[in-house]
Amino acid sequence: MPREFVYRGYSIKQLQEMSMDEFIKILPSRQRRSLQRGLTPGQRRLLEEIKEFKHGTRAEGDVLKTHCRDMIILPEMVGLRILVHNGKEFLTVDITPEMVGHYLGEFAITNKKVVHGTPGIGASRSSMYVPLK
Repeated sequence: MPREFVYRGYSIKQLQEMSMDEFIKILPSRQRRSLQRGLTPGQRRLLEEIKEFKHGTRAEGDVLKTHCRDMIILPEMVGLRILVHNGKEFLTVDITPEMVGHYLGEFAITNKKVVHGTPGIGASRSSMYVPLK
C-alpha cells in the first residue's frame, strides 16, 4: 500500500484547501520570504494561467509554457504538466506532491554533462603519439 504524501504534517488535500497566507507560514524561510515579498508579473501571469487551466477555460491540448523558473510550486499546481525553459529548450515537468515548496527551475536542469571526444590528429602535441589504425 503506497504511503500518503504529507508535507510538514498536512496531506495534499489539506494543503490545497489552505489559503495562500496559511500555506506561506509552513514553507521554509527562503520560499516564505520570497512569497511574502509578492509575486513578480511573470509569476502572477503563470498563476492566472494555472487557474484557467484548472477551471477548464483552456483547451485540453494546451500546455503551459513558462520561462518563470523562480516560481515556487504551490499545492494547486499538483497534477499539472508544465513546460519550463532551461535556456535552450522547454523541458516537461510533471508536478507531483513531493515537489511542493521547491522551485520550478530545480526540475529543468540548465546544463549537460560534458563528454569529451578522443583527440584527433593535430589536436595537441601528445596526439602525435596516438597510434593510427
